[in-house]
Amino acid sequence: MVIAAAQTRAEMRGQGVGTGMIEFAISEAKGRGVRLVQLTSNAIRKDAHRLYERLGFKPSHLGFKMAVK
Repeated sequence: MVIAAAQTRAEMRGQGVGTGMIEFAISEAKGRGVRLVQLTSNAIRKDAHRLYERLGFKPSHLGFKMAVK
């Protein structure tokens, strides 16, 4: 399972909404026999990274992007 573009509105952060969303996704993955859940997160979102690590995710990849004009 790939979790992408998961965000909580700024005024809702710190209320468990993000934790609930990710835990729901993990539960769905387990129930469907999915063996790997991965997600991407902007490198500057340190609070989100702490959340993901607290939920059991481990950092594993480094990504790159380039805007083309």
